[in-house]
Amino acid sequence: MPTAREITTFSDDAPPPGQTPWVVQPSPEPIAIVEYDAAWPEVYAARESEIRGCLGARVLDIVHVGSTSVPGLPAKPIIDIDLIVADPAREEAWLAPLETLGYVLTVREPWWHEHRCLKASDRSVNLHVFGPDSPEPWKERVFRDHLRQDASDRELYAETKRSAAAAATERGELMTDYNRRKQAVIRDIYARAFRAAGLLPES
Repeated sequence: MPTAREITTFSDDAPPPGQTPWVVQPSPEPIAIVEYDAAWPEVYAARESEIRGCLGARVLDIVHVGSTSVPGLPAKPIIDIDLIVADPAREEAWLAPLETLGYVLTVREPWWHEHRCLKASDRSVNLHVFGPDSPEPWKERVFRDHLRQDASDRELYAETKRSAAAAATERGELMTDYNRRKQAVIRDIYARAFRAAGLLPES
């Protein structure tokens, strides 16, 4: 398991010179934030079952994260899933079976916790692949659980998402630009979430 310091530290480093995370180059598209759908946990459960059936014991852990995992929180209608495998760099061990389910590898970031991201062919799922020592899935669980409990931060995040989506869509920006527009508020919420979880001292 990563240390508390690793979980609470953020990296904003650019990719190494000459490298890109994109396996499939992104393009601008409208960003829709919709009201929470009570069916989202069922969609996740079905996808989890498919992935477990496909990969078997190679699934060390799998969890529903992101906004669709927080009841009452508006979100893009895309299920975010964290999949933990023994070694994401050994793509031959897990990628081909997922491709048979219609997942497409779109991001490869060996320099950032060996992260890979796959999209479902119908664009309904973002599947994030990490190794067991990566701090990122822990960050996301702490953030998710905090938003499930804290109505004030949940509303703050909802307003931030709507504003960022409207601005990014109006300007024809990429999803990465939408994420950057949210970053300052997200980091503030993370700080409160980390303190509530005991990962940072109280201020």
